[in-house]
Amino acid sequence: MVFKKKDVFLETLYKIALNIQEAAHFFNEFKLESSESVKEFTDRIKEYESLGDSYIHELTNALNKTFITAIEREDILNLAVTLDDVLDGIESCASRFYMYDITKGDDYMVKFGEIIEASTKEILKGIELLRDRKLLPIREYTVRINDLESHADELLRTSIRTLFQSSENAIHIMKYKEIYEILEGVSDSCEDVADTLETIIMRNS
Repeated sequence: MVFKKKDVFLETLYKIALNIQEAAHFFNEFKLESSESVKEFTDRIKEYESLGDSYIHELTNALNKTFITAIEREDILNLAVTLDDVLDGIESCASRFYMYDITKGDDYMVKFGEIIEASTKEILKGIELLRDRKLLPIREYTVRINDLESHADELLRTSIRTLFQSSENAIHIMKYKEIYEILEGVSDSCEDVADTLETIIMRNS
């Protein structure tokens, strides 16, 4: 594919991916210390999620007014939706910290956060290549995302096993198990983005 000017849809997809990467970095780096900090944490993540929604709305409106697109309309929408799922998952997890008043993440949550941030960095690199119409090199990053998702799968098994071995408090188990599963679900959503990028490569190479 050869294009001489920037494409509004690919630019918006890049903005969505950048916002997700920044949200994942904030999620991973923010230090929870108290109930007040949890509220700040949740509010900030919600701001990222709201910005992401505005980008999706912007992209959908533009699609409704455009007949010719750089890649298939279906692929644009699918990529936008899968990207949005990543951010929704991050926001869903942050909201659990607030609802359950968890003021400090454990080592497994930290590891999940690191995997998710690493995955969003690979997503951003892949979307940047898509924006620049360099399709085949995207595969390098989709492979890395799939590898990271495999690590998240293994981490989920280990974290839940350890949780049941180390705690007899049913409420504690319920809270932490749910958060582990949401975090692993975010990693799954990152893999969905990679799969969608693979589809775009296949259709346009």
